[in-house]
Formats: sequence, structure tokens, C-alpha cells
Amino acid sequence: MLPADYVFGLAVALVVTLNLYFAPRIERDRIAMQWGRNGEPTWSAPKWFAMWGVVVFMGAVRLFIWLVSTYAPQSVHGVELGIVIFSVVALASHLFVLMKARAAH
Repeated sequence: MLPADYVFGLAVALVVTLNLYFAPRIERDRIAMQWGRNGEPTWSAPKWFAMWGVVVFMGAVRLFIWLVSTYAPQSVHGVELGIVIFSVVALASHLFVLMKARAAH
């Protein structure tokens, strides 16, 4: 286990906490996942998938990083920094999506 995994674990825990907090506060059944230049949503996902799919995605990316660093270490550089940056970006973008979904009426 790398020290960056503590940051990753904290990010996953915060994503789960945010999901539990925002779930009753989001009224719509679908959540916008991407916005165009005009500020309008370009596509949306079902609420359950938009909220919990992030946890699965984060786990899949971490598993991929582990597999590559274990079986092809010559191809990987800066694993710890990559895990930390990915964790922070995933958490921040998920919080942004949830806050936009809560504000949508």
C-alpha cells in the first residue's frame, strides 16, 4: 500500500459521504453530467448511476494503476502523485456535479 492510498481512501470516503448527504436533496431522477459552452446540460445519467458510478470508476482506475505498476512497472512513472491528483480531481468534480444537481429545479 502506498502513502497516496490514504488520500485515495479519504477521497472515496468523502464521495460516499457526499452521496449520502445529497441523495435526499436532489429532486430529479436524472443528473446532468456534462455542460455545453452555453451552460446547458449536454447529457445526463440516472441519479443512482451518477452518484454511485463514481465510486466504481474510482476503484476501477485505482485497480488499473495497480495492475500496470505491478505487471509493467517500466511503463509507469509518478504513481503516487498520479493517485493523489486523480483522487482530488474525482472528488472535486463529483462535488461540482452534485451541487449543480441540487440547485437544478
